[in-house]
This record gives sequence, C-alpha cells and structure tokens, in this order.
Amino acid sequence: MEKFMEQVIFKYLRAEPEDHYFLMTEPPLNTPENREYLAEIMFESFNIPGLYIAVQAVLALAASWTSRQVGERTLTGTVIDSGDGVTHVIPLAEGYVIGSCIKHIPVAGRDITYFIQQLLREREVGIPPEQSLETAKAIKEKYCYICPDIVKEFSKYDLDPHKWIKQYTGINAINRNKFVIDVGYERFLGPEIFFHPEFANADFMDSISDVVDEVIQNCPIDVRRPLYKNVVLSGGSTMFRDFGRRLQRDLKRVVDARLKASEELSGGRIKPRPVEVQVVSHHMQRYAVWFGGSMLASTSSSKFVTQRKIMKNTVPVFAVITLSLELCPSTCSAWNRLQYCLLWEKRALGWIR
Repeated sequence: MEKFMEQVIFKYLRAEPEDHYFLMTEPPLNTPENREYLAEIMFESFNIPGLYIAVQAVLALAASWTSRQVGERTLTGTVIDSGDGVTHVIPLAEGYVIGSCIKHIPVAGRDITYFIQQLLREREVGIPPEQSLETAKAIKEKYCYICPDIVKEFSKYDLDPHKWIKQYTGINAINRNKFVIDVGYERFLGPEIFFHPEFANADFMDSISDVVDEVIQNCPIDVRRPLYKNVVLSGGSTMFRDFGRRLQRDLKRVVDARLKASEELSGGRIKPRPVEVQVVSHHMQRYAVWFGGSMLASTSSSKFVTQRKIMKNTVPVFAVITLSLELCPSTCSAWNRLQYCLLWEKRALGWIR
C-alpha cells in the first residue's frame, strides 16, 4: 500500500503530500482495520495535513445532484454501482450505508463483453481469434443499448435490417488487413443480461429490477419510499442508452404489482398509497464517485481529519485504560478486568456518570 501511494503521489500526481489534504474513497463495509492502516500510512509516512475517507456510494449519490431529475439534495437513496467486474445495489439513509441490505449482482461490463464475444463466435463472422475480445468490447461501447421489449426488437430488425444493423470495421493486428462485420442482435442482446441474466449465467436468475426491489424491501419501512424515489446510477456499465428508463419501468411494475396484491388480499378495503419510483441518470454517471469526491473536496476543509484530532481523541482513552488496569484488583478475572476498563473509559468520555 505504501509503495503504491508513493507511486501515485510522486510519480503521477507530482505533488508534495505535506501541502495537500487528501480525500480517499472506500467500498461499502470496509473494515476499520483497513481504514486505520490507510490513515497510518498517510499521516506517518507522507505527513499529510488532513485526510477524509468517504464511502463510494455516498459520493455517487452526491454527484447525482447535478441532474435535473433531482428536486432536493438528499443523501438518502439507492445507488446502483456497476463497473467491469460486479454490480452492487447499496441503500443509504441520510448518508449512512445500510450494510445489512447490500446485495451484489454477478453481472457487469465484463460479462456483457464475454456474452457478445460468444454471440459473434457462434455466427462465425471472421474476426481474428486473438482480437475477438477486443472487438466485442468495442462493439459494446459503440453500438449497444437497452431495448424496451426484446420480442418487438427482434421483429424490428427482421423487418428492416438495413436500418438497424451496423457495420464494425477493424484491423487485423498481424497482417494489418481490414475486416468488416455486421452487428445486429448483439446491439440489444448484450446489455439485456442485466434484465435477463439467465441468458449468460444459468446460476443467477434475478433481474436487476427484482434485486433493487428486494434490497429496498429489506430496509427499515420508514426509508423505503425515499429509497424508491431516488435510485441513482453509477459506473460505466450503467451508461447504455435507455438503461435508466427501462429500470424505472420494470421497478415500477414490480412495486405496483405488490400494491395491487395487497389491495386484493384486503378485499378492497385497504387502498395503498402509490409509490413514486424514479431512476436518476446524469452526464457524470461514468465518473460519479470521482465527481462526488471533487464536490466534497472543494468545500471547507473542516470535514478532514488531522493527526492532531486523532491524537486528541485517542491518547486520553489509552491513558484511562492504563489507569483503570492499575486500579483494578489483581484478583479479578480477565473478563472482569476488561469490563472494569470499559466502565472507566465510558466515564472518562462522559458517556455515563
């Protein structure tokens, strides 16, 4: 870790760490030991003046404030973070991650690339074998989109193929000859695995809309409506055209079906209030975490933790524990001695009298 940070700071940023505050990001449920180790390196090895460690999902939520869809700036919402390797669904309430409700989906950008590569290989379109993965990735980034109805999309391509089929031109890396392939169904079948993951993974059957609904339903009941109202997209794999629109439609259908079932079970006596579902897309979606971090870092530096603050908060506690160990009778068991230390620590911090 220390060598990595040394390369980042001195070789790439070309900055003096003593002159700059640092904002670092961490994934959800990062252990306190990892956070403490990072702070130790930054303060003791690089002597930085201040450090702030932010959760990536919180920064992505803050980045969504630039969207016109966002009426009020809030840190309550559901973040769908999809990169190259994995997709996470993370609920947040007032800036705090509800860790017990986080779920991950084994479908992300890499899986879409592999799926498109498989489709092209089955068609035998003449791609050089050593460039099949690179070609599939280029097609994914250039031509793919989310369709509203997969059956209608097939019919649309069959009725007017010249309008919808695109051509991709590549260059053979060995003999430098050009090769041209037609890109048809792959355009919408690739990203469709977000909503039909069984196309590419027989072990996982839940669509992303079902997973989002399950995550929100597992959260405390008083934050569910705000979580439905503010579903934020983050990461490069959420950049497909109409991704947010399709997710909002499917999620709304799931919620409305549950409300209708509740009304039918009550015999029509109870009519649930409609739930507003909104999926927020914005122009900084791909770099949402970075953009949210830049917004936070440009504000007052009072949020950053300094080494003086750390020493001020930790040294008295260590002193109290040492003093309490000396006052504790030597005949006490290890468990009683620990309880005795904690009691004195709470008294020193003012938690109890």
